[in-house]
Amino acid sequence: MRTRTAILVALFAGLHLVLLFAGFIAPYDPTTQNRELPYAPPARVHFKDSSGFHLRPFVYAWTSVRDGDQPDSSQDSYKEDRSHEYPIRFFVRGPSYKLLGIRETSAHLFGVGEPGKILLFGTDAYGRDELSRLLFGGQISVAAGITATFIALLAGSILGIIAGYYGRWIDESLMGITELFLSLPWLYFLLGVRAFLPLHLSTIRTFFLLTGVIGLIGWARPARLVRGVVLSSRNRNYVLAARGFGGSDFYLLRRHILPETFGLLLTQAALLVPRYVAAEVTLSFFGLGVNEPVPSWGNMLSTLQQYSILVSYGWLLTPACALVVTSVIYSVLADVFHSRLKSYSTEKK
Repeated sequence: MRTRTAILVALFAGLHLVLLFAGFIAPYDPTTQNRELPYAPPARVHFKDSSGFHLRPFVYAWTSVRDGDQPDSSQDSYKEDRSHEYPIRFFVRGPSYKLLGIRETSAHLFGVGEPGKILLFGTDAYGRDELSRLLFGGQISVAAGITATFIALLAGSILGIIAGYYGRWIDESLMGITELFLSLPWLYFLLGVRAFLPLHLSTIRTFFLLTGVIGLIGWARPARLVRGVVLSSRNRNYVLAARGFGGSDFYLLRRHILPETFGLLLTQAALLVPRYVAAEVTLSFFGLGVNEPVPSWGNMLSTLQQYSILVSYGWLLTPACALVVTSVIYSVLADVFHSRLKSYSTEKK
């Protein structure tokens, strides 16, 4: 169990560190276009050439040719130009970016000399590096999921605590509203709400608009769960005893009741983050979220609405793979939190 938890923590930390330092890990600016390399396939990393084996890996440049080397063919393809090798070097200088959004720097983890390109995940229709866009897009999508989760849990916790602690008509009214929100098909409701809001906004405004809408729609389930915990905790003997000794409502909530909700909120956070990341991806996929040229996993996948692109350029599915990996990590984390919470409740009884 400890080994599994350690591996999970390492994966969780690794995922977020990679996204946090996306500018350092990404070899190129995600908005820089190279119209000479549209839909270039992932570069092949080599260790061996005609002269033998090399310790330093290298890549060849892609050159555009016609399919089957026929000039009259309309389908473009690529082949390696083996006349020159481009060694992969680490800790190089490249396009400038803001590290952690604060300090401007041009340091990158790896790269190759010009005019070579290291396109490990290929390029999109405009020749933009898919790996760089995946990393920067992950910052937007995952940050949207985390921010929306924080909003939903904050709103749900406040309303759930009020309903569970004070009860009576307050509880009935709030839980009635909660049932209404839970009965709504949230995806269609989210699409409908977003469609009525302005479409042409700056990236920052769009981000906060998305997270606000997603978070405020998703408060109902956390509120209901928190209300159940508070309703159970307020009638326990030690809470009744503290009230009998003159403990104020604030003291009882802070000292005895709110700590009971922390495990539940952690579990809910681990469950809601991937759901809200998927919500952002869905909105951006349909053109209602973050717009080009700023990448997000959703608008990166939007090009796959064309069947010909979907079947021809499989590397453009990498954002979907990243979304699956993120969802699995968070789901397993939620399972660990739930198991720990269940064990804690059993020991307390």
